[in-house]
Amino acid sequence: MAIDTTTTSSPTVPRPPDSTRLSTRDKLVLFVLCAAQFMVALDFSVLNVALPVLGADLGMSPSALQWAVTAFALPSGGFLLLFGRVGDLYGRRKLFLSGLALFAAASVLATFAWDPASFLAGRALQGLGAAAIVPTGMSLLTTTFAEGPARDRALGISGTLMSLGFTVGMVAGGVLTDVLGWRSTMGLLALFALIVLPLAPALLPESRTPDRPRLDVPGAVTVTGGLLAVIYALSTAADHGFGRVDVLVGLAAGLALLTVFVVVESRSDAPLVSLPMLRRRTVAWGNLGGLVTFSMMSTVVFVLTLYLQEVLSLSAFKTGLVFGVQGVLSVVAGSFTPRVVARLGARRTLVVSLAGQGALVAALLGLGTGGWSVWLATAAVSLASMFHLGAIISYGLTVTSGVPDAEQGLATGLVTSTQQIGITVGIPLLGVLATAADDLLAGVHTVIALDAGIVLVAAVLVAVGLRRRASGAVEAESLGAR
Repeated sequence: MAIDTTTTSSPTVPRPPDSTRLSTRDKLVLFVLCAAQFMVALDFSVLNVALPVLGADLGMSPSALQWAVTAFALPSGGFLLLFGRVGDLYGRRKLFLSGLALFAAASVLATFAWDPASFLAGRALQGLGAAAIVPTGMSLLTTTFAEGPARDRALGISGTLMSLGFTVGMVAGGVLTDVLGWRSTMGLLALFALIVLPLAPALLPESRTPDRPRLDVPGAVTVTGGLLAVIYALSTAADHGFGRVDVLVGLAAGLALLTVFVVVESRSDAPLVSLPMLRRRTVAWGNLGGLVTFSMMSTVVFVLTLYLQEVLSLSAFKTGLVFGVQGVLSVVAGSFTPRVVARLGARRTLVVSLAGQGALVAALLGLGTGGWSVWLATAAVSLASMFHLGAIISYGLTVTSGVPDAEQGLATGLVTSTQQIGITVGIPLLGVLATAADDLLAGVHTVIALDAGIVLVAAVLVAVGLRRRASGAVEAESLGAR
């Protein structure tokens, strides 16, 4: 696969398209890109356990604490598509490095924040940096590693570390807060960024689209505004419910702006999002699978955290151990998922993974008040996470397969937007049913039943959708099924 490189950095060393061996330089490039993705995934969860301590230290009310999460989620999700396209047009490496530098500076600001305003400013800037890092990092990965086994392996490692980062964040957040205080959680992120930042310029090749079409400003404004409004509404609803005026207005405004965005893109000469790309079955159905696996797994983790601590009275440390097992098995899954993809193909792997995740989540309906439920919860969520990891890797491969290098930023922007939106929407849509129930255990069972049902239905829809072919369309074969 051809890559447009500039003389400002070393180009990618050509390799046979079916090569599975990575050179030393490839491994270093992969380390830099995966470390950055891991850092962003860590940021999603590392602060959760620390929120009560943080609020007491900075004088933030319980109702204001949601902004510690929302301030990061808004820019990180809202600007993904825009920054993915900007990287395509003006240089992915350049934007990746800028985002990394911004994330590092923002993490330092959040670490040493002296009041709520300075802390929330740091979180918002972290989110803006993450919005630049994630799509450009994924684009650099998919344009550096040729489509086939090499890319399968690289995306497998990246997907494993992203999944592990979220889990490690939950465990590390509690430990760091207890031992060193809440500021250490932000300091950990600053440390990650400052380790990666000096390595990246010498290792990463520059890449961009060969031509330089103008940026679709109307599309950028409407999609960014729409995503910001929807993410704000859903994040706020997670804590305050859907009855608030600002939540309803946010949802309405977001949906209206996204509708206008579709109209704008259909008429633009240089659209931010290519509607023909969205009509690719691999893109549409692959992203549906990604949206469901992320949103439903984040919901399971949320309700299980409540269940283990509120129903079974486990400490935060023991709860962290449960999810620690989940993280270990995610690493195991990441090591063999590329082999499964090579045997089954990305599309079949996605369907099997969704079905496995749904079935194992359904097993959590057996949770009760006895001590044995800890073992059931640990086993079911850990095994479900292995299938979840398989879905993460295979949906990314499905969506990006057959996409030209010039549009990789757009494709990976869609992939990462799906991840961010999935993590954001699951808890507000389903998790609130558990917290609002008079009987928490009954509420947990309700959420688990709906969660499992949605994943299993999605598995069927994705299987049918990816099997069908549009008349006259040429679709890329599943990666690895050669």
